[in-house]
Amino acid sequence: MSLVTDIAAAPSAAALAHFEAAFTFETDCWDVHDALGTGRQDFVLLDVRGSEKYAAGHVPGALDLAHRKIIGSRIAAYPEGTLFVVYCAGPHCNGAARAAVRLARLGRPVKVMPGGITGWLDEGFALEKTAAAA
Repeated sequence: MSLVTDIAAAPSAAALAHFEAAFTFETDCWDVHDALGTGRQDFVLLDVRGSEKYAAGHVPGALDLAHRKIIGSRIAAYPEGTLFVVYCAGPHCNGAARAAVRLARLGRPVKVMPGGITGWLDEGFALEKTAAAA
């Protein structure tokens, strides 16, 4: 028996429920890219890494809002029900999860883009750069 099969796989019904539920919590770089490229962006995309990293390169169309700065007054301009998609550096970073927690605590719908910048670049998509904030 290998380490893979040492613990049995979940029954198919449980696996189906688990993987279907995962789509309610996250989206991937390809789907975000598709929405941006086809003009069907029906969410607010937040880069939650911080202004310096944002300026060095971010997903086109993303807004700069570090996870530590997500507070009610910063998102009050967005109508209730607005979906926020958050990303950070990549799978080695938990900034997106921290941002998702903050948004969920504020009663806002949120999904994480788990690949972050690393996943975006792995897909071959370009980053946008901006001048650093003064």
